Amino acid sequence: MLKIENLHVSYGGIRALRGISLEVPDGKIVTLIGANGAGKSTTLRTISGLVKADSGSISYDGEELLGMPIYKILEKGIAMVPEGRRVFTNLTVRENLKIGAYLRNDKAQIEKDLDWVYELFPRLKERDWQLAGTLSGGEQQMLAVARALMSKPKLIMMDEPSLGLAPLVVKGIFDIIRQINDQGVTVLLIEQNANMALKIADYAYVLETGLIGLTGTGRELLVNEDVKRAYLGS
Repeated sequence: MLKIENLHVSYGGIRALRGISLEVPDGKIVTLIGANGAGKSTTLRTISGLVKADSGSISYDGEELLGMPIYKILEKGIAMVPEGRRVFTNLTVRENLKIGAYLRNDKAQIEKDLDWVYELFPRLKERDWQLAGTLSGGEQQMLAVARALMSKPKLIMMDEPSLGLAPLVVKGIFDIIRQINDQGVTVLLIEQNANMALKIADYAYVLETGLIGLTGTGRELLVNEDVKRAYLGS
């Protein structure tokens, strides 16, 4: 389980997170929703070691992550799909995927996992030797997710995976998130499409200017009138 307790984070004097606490149980899908600037991406970046916390605790399976090097956090089984995809545009699809496995030494298993992600993303298999920069936006997002999966994560964090994608592609991405979770990977999801996120989430938190305003199951927040007005367009 990932557990955050009383986490405070500041950027240049601005308090991005003001004492949030949340839990991500093993095997579940947990989503964070909220307006731009609420602190969602900051939360993921702090978990992954990219941002330093002022105070508080982030533990995974009882071990403190704050202060741990980024590669050590990845070794613990925590991977992140960053906002904006961030694929290596001048490398091929296969080369991008191999980079996702750079901390691993099990070459035979890496090849098996390549086959696994190609089963999840048949379109990537068709473009195995194509440069990532020539892929469509949806294909690049698939590659970003697949690259993170190549690290064999126990917990995968996704930052706005549907951003800028066509509705049909978005549905495909959410179907993949379900499949990943069905195969035992815990998912922590930030998503501007609150409706889709809450429909697949076991648990959800609403972040409001660095504080958690609401929490509940995905279904509970889907029918919450405040959430409907603020995030679901109704």
